[in-house]
Amino acid sequence: MNTFLTIVIIFLSIMVVVSLVRGVIAFLQTTKVDLEKGGANSQELQMRQNKAMFARIKYQAAAVAVVVILLLVNS
Repeated sequence: MNTFLTIVIIFLSIMVVVSLVRGVIAFLQTTKVDLEKGGANSQELQMRQNKAMFARIKYQAAAVAVVVILLLVNS
C-alpha cells in the first residue's frame, strides 16, 4: 500500500511540474502588444494560462490528499 501511494505522489508531483511549465510557457508567449490590443490571441493565451494553473492546483490538492492518506495509513 505504501509503495502504491508513493508512486501516486511521485506521479502527481510530476504533473504539478508539467502544469506549471505549461502555464509559464503560455505566460511567456503573451506579449505586451497582445494585451494592449486585446485580440483573440491574448484571450486564448490567457485561457491556456488559467487552465494550466488550475490543473496545477488540482494536482497539488490531490498530492496533499494522498500524503494525508499515507500518513493516516502509517499511523
